[in-house]
Amino acid sequence: MRYDVVVIGSGFGGSVAALRLVEKGYSVLVLEAGRRFADDELPATSWRLHRFLWAPRLRCFGIQRISVLRPAGRRSRGDKVLVLSGAGVGGGSLVYANTLYEPLPDLYADPQWHGIADWQAELAPHFDQAKRMLGVATYPRTTAADRAMRAVADRMGAGATFHPTPVGIHFGRPGETVADPYFGGAGPARTGCTHCGACMTGCRLGAKNSLVKNYLWLAERFGAEVRPLTTVVAVRPASGGYAVETVRTGGRRRSTVHADQVVFAAGALGTVSLLHRMRASGALPGLSPRLGALVRTNSESILGATVPGRSAVDYSEGAAITSSFHPDGRTHIEPVRYGRGSNAMGLLQSALVDGGPHRVRRLVATLAARPLTYLRALSVRDWSRRTVIALVMQSLDNSLTLDWRAGRFGGRLVSRPGHGAPNPTWVPAGNTAARLLAEEIGGVPGGSLTEAFDIPLTAHILGGAALGADPSTGVVDGYQRVYGHPGLHVVDGAAVPANLGVNPSLTITALAERALSFWPNKGSPDARPPLGSHYAQVPRVWPVRPAVPADAPGALRER
Repeated sequence: MRYDVVVIGSGFGGSVAALRLVEKGYSVLVLEAGRRFADDELPATSWRLHRFLWAPRLRCFGIQRISVLRPAGRRSRGDKVLVLSGAGVGGGSLVYANTLYEPLPDLYADPQWHGIADWQAELAPHFDQAKRMLGVATYPRTTAADRAMRAVADRMGAGATFHPTPVGIHFGRPGETVADPYFGGAGPARTGCTHCGACMTGCRLGAKNSLVKNYLWLAERFGAEVRPLTTVVAVRPASGGYAVETVRTGGRRRSTVHADQVVFAAGALGTVSLLHRMRASGALPGLSPRLGALVRTNSESILGATVPGRSAVDYSEGAAITSSFHPDGRTHIEPVRYGRGSNAMGLLQSALVDGGPHRVRRLVATLAARPLTYLRALSVRDWSRRTVIALVMQSLDNSLTLDWRAGRFGGRLVSRPGHGAPNPTWVPAGNTAARLLAEEIGGVPGGSLTEAFDIPLTAHILGGAALGADPSTGVVDGYQRVYGHPGLHVVDGAAVPANLGVNPSLTITALAERALSFWPNKGSPDARPPLGSHYAQVPRVWPVRPAVPADAPGALRER
């Protein structure tokens, strides 16, 4: 079995790669560790653990991964991180909150890459393309959580920055199914959003613009093959290309496919882990020494406020994220919700305590001061109806470095402090917002249980195979080709060089659109300079057979 290109992963980067490459005439195989879901197979609530949680050893093949990054030795502050990410055909788009912002300005000025190109100008047409492919629309309603968060923004002196969220959702008429509204009839029928709040357990209605409704849908109909429940365990040079070794997810059956080129798009942790393993085994010895550097948590904190006991207001109504504000130029806060009945993630909630010494002791004292109140507040019964989650993100320059530690069972990633400031274990502006939010809804402020132990929680891990000017500064070049190994590429969040301060899905998509726009049509000359050369701007290459009609909203355009 030989393909022109094997794509590892079917998230935002992998799905873009699959579509744009089949449009250019390449044979493409997408390998996805997770399972495939029809809309009605997605979990009805987060308590359907076998469909919601990713734990293959427990025979749970759901959409929500929960990973822990641990240090190799004695823990330094912030080195341990709890990471939420997606699984399944469609990757993170199955479980993400549909939120599609462009990044804060700090990204374009980050020293890791700002000298290579004018990134804001280069990415502008690709952000436009990504928005039209993902069906970005402004959330049209004002929910109870939005009203509370607007009041918080006003009290923090940032009311002028409050705005509704750009989301990848088909609204139309609630519950009404219509013909494809995005791709001139080439896409699937869609159903109007009912504002049920269940986006992050997978939209069973068909309103969410997940990748299986756009990029992957089109790629498969143009000839890309998607192979679910297939975990890649090795990539080795072979026969003028690469041998990609796989195992059946949760099983032992192994197989090998060959490809001329390989695109790594397994998510930041998946891509970095696989590349580290291949360098340690000697299969890919030419990888940059910067592999694993500049891993970013998006400087996140996940907080909130909960009404103890019964709430007269249902805070689960709306899309997952419907508004946001900026208490300062580098901090971004959003109200987040799960749908009614999806209360399992409430198990990660605790009382709110600020960072600093004796944090666990202060947590215990906070709980002991109001035991009955917190007993009711921290109950998972009706948690999603009673709770407004506050997702806090920053564009500050802090990072971790992920190294590879060999072990009896093959090895694992270990974390240590990286470039910039220490990885934050709390965000003061976020804690202030959570306390004000609690006052607005008549509840108590909450934080993530892990943060009480100085273990931050992030839903947006980035970096580790960052774009750089040469192998001494980055793992991939300006076209996202892997230094040292021609024919390898990274097009997922691992290539992102800095904290974004916003949800990263749109940025990953735009970067992938840009990288794939430079690939030649199959059999045509490659205008990109040889791997290892200085970056030079080259023209976009338009595909020989575009999947979307020219008059459709999602069609390829100059801008």
